[in-house]
Amino acid sequence: MFFKFIHKRIRIVLLIIFFLFFLVILKVAYIQLFQYKKLNTLATDLWSRNLPVEANRGYIYDINNLIIADNITTTSLVIIPNQIKDKEKVAKDLSEILDVRYEEMYRHVSKKTSIERVHPEGRRLNYDIANRISELNYDGVYLLKESKRYYPYDTLLSHVIGYVGIDNQGLSGIELQYDKYLTGKYGMIKYFSDAKGNRLSMSEVYEKPQDGMNIQLTINLDIQKAVERELDNAVAKYNPDSALAIVMNPNNGEILAMSSRPNFSPSNYKNYTIEQINRNLPIWSTYEPGSTFKIITLAASLEENTIDFNDTFYDGGSIQVENARIRCWKAGGHGAETFLQVVENSCNPGFVVMGQKLGKEKLFNYINNFGFGKKTGIDLNGEENGILFNLDRVGPVELATTSFGQGVSVTPIQQITAVSAAINGGNLYKPYIVKRILEPETNNVIKEYDKTFVRKVISEDASKKVRYALESVVANGTGRNAYIEGHSVGGKTGTAQKVKDGRYMVGNYIVSFIGFTPASNPEVIVYVAIDYPKGVTQYGGTVSAPIAKEILTDCINILNIKEDNVKPKEYNWNEIKYLDVPNVVGMKKEDAIKLLKDFTINYSGTGDYVKEQSPEANKRIKYGGVVRLLLGN
Repeated sequence: MFFKFIHKRIRIVLLIIFFLFFLVILKVAYIQLFQYKKLNTLATDLWSRNLPVEANRGYIYDINNLIIADNITTTSLVIIPNQIKDKEKVAKDLSEILDVRYEEMYRHVSKKTSIERVHPEGRRLNYDIANRISELNYDGVYLLKESKRYYPYDTLLSHVIGYVGIDNQGLSGIELQYDKYLTGKYGMIKYFSDAKGNRLSMSEVYEKPQDGMNIQLTINLDIQKAVERELDNAVAKYNPDSALAIVMNPNNGEILAMSSRPNFSPSNYKNYTIEQINRNLPIWSTYEPGSTFKIITLAASLEENTIDFNDTFYDGGSIQVENARIRCWKAGGHGAETFLQVVENSCNPGFVVMGQKLGKEKLFNYINNFGFGKKTGIDLNGEENGILFNLDRVGPVELATTSFGQGVSVTPIQQITAVSAAINGGNLYKPYIVKRILEPETNNVIKEYDKTFVRKVISEDASKKVRYALESVVANGTGRNAYIEGHSVGGKTGTAQKVKDGRYMVGNYIVSFIGFTPASNPEVIVYVAIDYPKGVTQYGGTVSAPIAKEILTDCINILNIKEDNVKPKEYNWNEIKYLDVPNVVGMKKEDAIKLLKDFTINYSGTGDYVKEQSPEANKRIKYGGVVRLLLGN
């Protein structure tokens, strides 16, 4: 009986052992078949380490594939504390090379972490410092490739391009607006270490970083350089509070150039205030537009047939509207004039009558349709809306002042976009500055942007009449300083009194000019605004029109716009003398000066000989006009 009981217990124990063994087999099978991948990943994470390899940020090109935002390769310092044997010595040597406190560097090398990035002292190291660290050859001290943004033209197009932070993240402009495209994907060097962090002699794994996508702008770099040059000249000559210029293709909304002063250096953005680097004046600044806004009143009047160019108007120097007397800029007025001459002379009382003929509902309907009072939608951050009167608050005085550009607030980008619609046949397009997004390896087009039609604002016939009238402004009126020999130019001047704390400032104006060529079939339009120019009579025709002329002249050469046979004799100011520019290329500087005695000379470059000249030889320009010489040896 006793032995029988023992055998029974043995059988039970054996059954239990076999059952446990069966459970172990099931568990092993489950792990191998179902949990292997997960557990292997967890195990690998325990003994693998990753050193990040930064991707290059995408390039930014102009329309002709010239690089505006580039990258340069730098290195950064990364430490693996567990691999460092003599922490005091390593901290001492690194602190001396990087010029940081020993205590700060010792904190890095002693940190209880698998990988420590030395930030910011060890970021974006120059070649000499990186080479000195490399020569130390310390275990646990690594130099990794990093990409640093480089702007080869420094301040050129700075507000449009924007800038990036120390981690290559876009912080303003195109860099911010298209950051998700420009930012690449990090790669890594994967190595293996034991529990104490000691590096194991196993093969490393290199995962290549994915560079960011490239972006091509509508900007023409040559036109942009012309704009930058003219704004620099304006600042040097007039010391204004600010200055800006925009160049656009009026037929599709492409921005060919955009800049403002003050500007900044994206590579050294820390040296500027937030306001300086974030205020892109062509899209951010709002102010009363003055007489350039009269183009909208003119376009609406022509579309509604409320005026005819041959209708007459008598300007006695002012016009009474309720309890307000609105004066013309010319004391005593212009006397009897046609409505075409009202436009040529930029006569405020004449435009008040235009507004009255339209009525507030029609005028403000056109103002809204031309895009004022709301953002244009340009693909840049920081655009403002501008301010219009609420229609229910528009009385006779508000209607009168709005008709000649006073009492409303607009942005420069709204101005040039609206006038483009007025002269291109009546089509309002959304302005844009990014043309293509490109694949980084092959530059194949991933996404392409084209013109965006918003609405029809006036008819082709009305637009043709607007072009005709604005050409007359340059031919016979206030815009004659924008005239270009051999090319028809249309345009309008603006002189707007600035407002501060609800009151107009005395002797402080924003003077502007908007011009285009050819007048009959515009290919390019330019808007220039100078805020409070010093030491000069503050008129758009005397300050801004000559600047716009120089930019338009460069645009004609760069875009190869053909002459349209407009002769000076067709204009009513034949007393102005025109001369052929002589050929001075290859001459000594002093000989060229003698030959160009009838012109104003601007120099660039250094040297004793003339390498290039603009305008080229035999071009006819106004007596005293500017000839630019590039000097060399």
